[in-house]
Amino acid sequence: MVRCLNRLLVSASALLLTAPALLAQAPAAAPAATEEQGMTLGKFLDGGGIVGWVIIVLSVVGMALVIDNFVNQRKQKLMPPDIADEVQALIEAGEYQEAMELCESNPGFFTNVVAAGLPKLNASFEAMEAAVKETMEEEQLKQLMRLGWLSLIAAVGPMLGLFGTVQGMIGAFQQIAATKGAADPASLADNISLALITTLDGLLVAIPITSAFVFLRNRLVQATLEVGAVVEDIFERFRPTKS
Repeated sequence: MVRCLNRLLVSASALLLTAPALLAQAPAAAPAATEEQGMTLGKFLDGGGIVGWVIIVLSVVGMALVIDNFVNQRKQKLMPPDIADEVQALIEAGEYQEAMELCESNPGFFTNVVAAGLPKLNASFEAMEAAVKETMEEEQLKQLMRLGWLSLIAAVGPMLGLFGTVQGMIGAFQQIAATKGAADPASLADNISLALITTLDGLLVAIPITSAFVFLRNRLVQATLEVGAVVEDIFERFRPTKS
């Protein structure tokens, strides 16, 4: 398998090196055709073929996920300040049932964790602490799974680009083989263009999506740590004092 890949890479390199010479042998185009030369946006989008369009769709989905996670995984969303203040005020006043009802009517990261600990007030502190910790881990996992789709798109994008690259190179070699070395430079250039455009498409998806994923993951970790500190402070008052 490694030998086959090495041969493919060597052959691809040779083709790319000889492509300019083959293209130079093409007859000169009419002056009127020069107006159509150059890479326009439409040509770029169509030049990647089906694989290119799949990558473009992935980029749109990735940007939608970036916006969704950017908006919904902020600390203010995970722990709304007004809700957090009201819950803490109710618990400090000993109105645990009202605090429980408030959490249940406003489901979210912070309220779900607090709601898991309040029913354990009559049990041991260890049981309450375990319930809070377990729910905290579940909520963190939900948020990370939601963010994980960005990691998937960032990984699949370059692989699809590589798939298009191999597809284009195979097409170019088949064109050369079918014509016994007298391949039409225009057809050869189309296959090489397909290979390069899909590679570029994959990188254009992977670079920004990977950067956004790392930024959002770090921000989520920071936000969950801050929420965890607030929750810990709320239930710390119930820890039994040592005599």
